[in-house]
Amino acid sequence: MASTVDEITINFEEDGVQLCKEVQKEILTKGSWATIMFKYQDLDKATNSFKAPKISIRRYQKRNGEYKTMSKFNISSIAQAKKVVEVLVKWTENETGIESDAGGED
Repeated sequence: MASTVDEITINFEEDGVQLCKEVQKEILTKGSWATIMFKYQDLDKATNSFKAPKISIRRYQKRNGEYKTMSKFNISSIAQAKKVVEVLVKWTENETGIESDAGGED
């Protein structure tokens, strides 16, 4: 488990084989609750190559000095990612005064 936000990863190995490869990571908020967006690839065991990239947005809570995954949302296709972006732009393009998620530092 990770004790700082920077240590959190979704890289995953089983029996020495990497099954999930983190491609990029963007920390959206830090503090006792952290939000991180990952771009990642899963291993296709049939071809032994990594599949097309996916995106995951995850929330972590720090308990007893370690971050624990509390929730996640996986975006499974480029089309879905583009739709999420489209909606976010539409909902926020004329907004003012939206409070930022003012999470504290680790």
